[in-house]
Amino acid sequence: MKSQQRLFFLEEWGKALVPERIRPHLRDYLMKAGIFEVNYKFFGALFYACLAVAIVFYFYLPYGWLRDKSVDAMGTLLYLGLGSFVVVFTFLIALSLIVMGLVYFYLDLIIFKRTKEIEDILPEFLQFVGGNLRGGMSFDRALWNAIRPRFGVLANEVEIAAKKVMTGEDVEDALFEFTKKYDSAMLRRSFDLIIEGMKSGGRIVYLIDKVIENINEAKTLKKEMSASVTSYVIFITFIVLAIAPGLFALSFQLLTIISSFAGQLGGSTGGSSALPINLSEVSINPADFVNFSKLALGVIAVFSSMIVSLISRGNIKSGLKYIPVFIIVTLINYQVFLWLLTMMFAFIAI
Repeated sequence: MKSQQRLFFLEEWGKALVPERIRPHLRDYLMKAGIFEVNYKFFGALFYACLAVAIVFYFYLPYGWLRDKSVDAMGTLLYLGLGSFVVVFTFLIALSLIVMGLVYFYLDLIIFKRTKEIEDILPEFLQFVGGNLRGGMSFDRALWNAIRPRFGVLANEVEIAAKKVMTGEDVEDALFEFTKKYDSAMLRRSFDLIIEGMKSGGRIVYLIDKVIENINEAKTLKKEMSASVTSYVIFITFIVLAIAPGLFALSFQLLTIISSFAGQLGGSTGGSSALPINLSEVSINPADFVNFSKLALGVIAVFSSMIVSLISRGNIKSGLKYIPVFIIVTLINYQVFLWLLTMMFAFIAI
């Protein structure tokens, strides 16, 4: 395996693709996702994968078109060679940007989940810290002894901060580095208050208790706000999962009826009519309308799940897990409505 990596220069390609001035920021970003080393071999492997896909795409579509555009032997060689390079390079760049965007999106979701996990467990952790302080421990030892395996991400981050303190770094600096890693106002404000209390020589235990109380009050308010907008969430969900598929299915039946009526009318009048509109032909294909309906319902489901998440939870990322559910249920309901309405209209026609 190592010989293959050396043969393809995975790490060298990975480092070449990441500019040197971006590497420190990339490392900090990956640390937020729990990745403490930058795997340049992974970036190199992604580059080779994108290159392979670009070459396959080139021979599948543009190659035949470029070859047919040739006139003579020399023109064929020049035109085909230059055109091949431009097509492969352009598609490689576009595909690489898409892959980088998907990787960034995946890492951003991991960071978001880690941040939410820290916020959920933070009050319980601070209770352990306050208990250790009441037992006469110093603040750094209280942090260290409050670490429990069930605290997960927070335990790992506090352990890193505690080790920095043991190696001679100030507690304030270690905690500041920890809080700035995550985009969490709750985490940052809580530890900022504790750090300021330590600097001013105040009662840290009392301050920690007030911080815990404020965090719990904020969580309670969020739950109350979420409960107050439940009716809106139910309304939007019902519209997306039931009403929209039913309306599209009903529109399909209307299109079928109009197409049948237009065909009968055109046959009875011999293709000519004195009416100001021509009903002898309907330009919309029912199969194309079904495909359009499925695409439109999918788009509606995606944005509706984001709106529901924004209303109920205050952010869009929490609702990304509901997108597949919304899409699948909406499309299934659309097929069910199509079947039911088709049977109903066929029975009425009889």
